[in-house]
Amino acid sequence: MKKYFGIFILIAVLLLSGCTNNATKFKKDYESLNGVERNGKMNRTVTIDKDNPYVFITGEEIVKKIENKETFYLYVGDKMCPWCRSVIEMATKKAKEYNVKTIYYINIWDDNHNEVFRDKYELKEDGSLEKTVEGTEGYKKLLTYFDSVLSDYTLTDSNNNKIETGEKRIYAPNFFYVKDGEVKVMVEGISDKLTDPRGELTEEILKDEADIFEGFFKTNVECSDKC
Repeated sequence: MKKYFGIFILIAVLLLSGCTNNATKFKKDYESLNGVERNGKMNRTVTIDKDNPYVFITGEEIVKKIENKETFYLYVGDKMCPWCRSVIEMATKKAKEYNVKTIYYINIWDDNHNEVFRDKYELKEDGSLEKTVEGTEGYKKLLTYFDSVLSDYTLTDSNNNKIETGEKRIYAPNFFYVKDGEVKVMVEGISDKLTDPRGELTEEILKDEADIFEGFFKTNVECSDKC
């Protein structure tokens, strides 16, 4: 009996350690860019809780969860994404208020700002489209599973014309709620009043963010016991 109890304790410690490592890495990643300039623009300073709910995951692993009919939250974004940095503190705050223990996290870029998850198209000089990055197999499947809540993937040419790629797009930040393997809702969390992702987060903007994430987590609060 003591032997099995010891094994149980070991498993519990390993699971706790894994959660802690994810939370620590997420915090370190986002805060590592505080005060760092990129392309002549300063990154927003963010403070991430040590016990944040984010767990790193791959697109392929999320696909398996969907196919297993699981219920979960997912955040797709990146530490370098200025729009993500404008909402991540409020998203974390509201998740904790609603006792959401886990939000799976897919980051879209590597440290050199290269796509590591999604397809990428670019406009050639003759106006035609060229796919310059092939997304992962997980990404392609998620485009199918999340089709109902995704926006079209468009590019804008020099004359401000929108060019359709023929694909949907998982943008950043995108927060998803999946129940029993079916996507129910997606929010960006961005206030309509925020036109510059590096701009001041006024009281009005923060209230908008709070309302968006309040609705997102409150509506789906039944997930808090599982997620």
